[in-house]
Amino acid sequence: MRMSDIIIIGAGPAGLAAAAAALKAGVKIDIIDDNSQSGGQIWRGGADHQADPRARALWQTLSQSEQVRFHFGAKVVHAKKQGDEYQIVVEKQGVEQAQTFSAPKIILCTGARELLLPFPGWTLNGVTGAGGLQALSKAAYPVAGKYIVLAGSGPLLFAVAASLIERGAHVTHVLEQAKFGQLSRFAFGLLATPSKIFQAFQLTRTMHKTLQTRYHADSFVLAAQASSADSNAIGSVRVSVQGEVQEIPCDMLACGYGLVPNIELAAALGCALTEEKGYSQVSVDESQATNLAGVYCAGEGTGIGGVDLALAEGAIAGYAASKQNIASKYTSQRHTWRGFAKRLHQAFRLRSELRHLCQADTIVCRCEDVRYEQLEQRNDWRDAKLHTRCGMGACQGRICGSANRFLFSWEKDSGRLPMTSAKIASLMTACESDRN
Repeated sequence: MRMSDIIIIGAGPAGLAAAAAALKAGVKIDIIDDNSQSGGQIWRGGADHQADPRARALWQTLSQSEQVRFHFGAKVVHAKKQGDEYQIVVEKQGVEQAQTFSAPKIILCTGARELLLPFPGWTLNGVTGAGGLQALSKAAYPVAGKYIVLAGSGPLLFAVAASLIERGAHVTHVLEQAKFGQLSRFAFGLLATPSKIFQAFQLTRTMHKTLQTRYHADSFVLAAQASSADSNAIGSVRVSVQGEVQEIPCDMLACGYGLVPNIELAAALGCALTEEKGYSQVSVDESQATNLAGVYCAGEGTGIGGVDLALAEGAIAGYAASKQNIASKYTSQRHTWRGFAKRLHQAFRLRSELRHLCQADTIVCRCEDVRYEQLEQRNDWRDAKLHTRCGMGACQGRICGSANRFLFSWEKDSGRLPMTSAKIASLMTACESDRN
């Protein structure tokens, strides 16, 4: 069993900021992340390889400290409180036996995942999540020369478009479902956060440097259509552009309708959740502490707000968990970026038409091949699980659970242990720690 003063789950911006703040108190820290490198999704590919100087500075500070131990390729299987300590059972790539970590304090920085909404053809080869395609391309998936349509909602579409273009893709269209009025109000609100204006300018300049990309507001995908050469691959998309139905030929379609917090581990531990902005998030106080003594949460788990908010919350959680005074600049930054997050949500609220794209035979739960017509007959999430196995596949409802929440207003059960599919030996390790 590995003992430390603080366990941090997640090595994204929030986790790294929390570790850097706590490190000033001289504590011993274990950082656990299921990726192969630091940075999370925002700084994917390693914090030390990012253009953002904050990422490189955090990595330099932490990687040179003997008080910090990183554990990459490690997924949390089980978590519980044992006396005054929290014990985390972890499966690590390349290590046959599960490892148990123990500390009196935990900081949860588990990030978020994309909201994917079903529509006819969304299971075809070549249809991906927007952020998912960006992550694949950063990991050397070939997109050069491919004609790609991006659709969904939020500023992430700009970042994905710029990233794909830099790797040689032809991004022909970016389709934003929000209407012009909402976008105009959001753009005006950027005056409160000048750094975002510069960032938007940079992304837009990159997106349009090839003179190929068309940006359309008030537009969304109706269906992906199979290629005539390969019935399993995408050939075109049928879209609504400001009320006019069009067909756009493409090689790939990437859709992303925003993000939802990863709250499963927090819920499994028993942290209180709150309902805001259409999704559940971890409830925290001014020091980022949850209702459980010794458990803190920072970053997207407390609400979607972007890298700047994640860094501020992470620093506050790190100072609080290590019993240091919290610098006022971080609380001020948190206030600023929470305001930005609120404006972001208001501007990119999902339109009601997206709830009615599915046809009867559209698959909603991809793990268990559950179709829309099967779910229409059910009353709630539990009813759907019992009669259709919806949400009982490999992803345990992480994809279809969020989609069904949007489609049917069903509340998915959260916090089930084990956290993910695991080896029998790992479950035995968790049971042994219970007996001890």
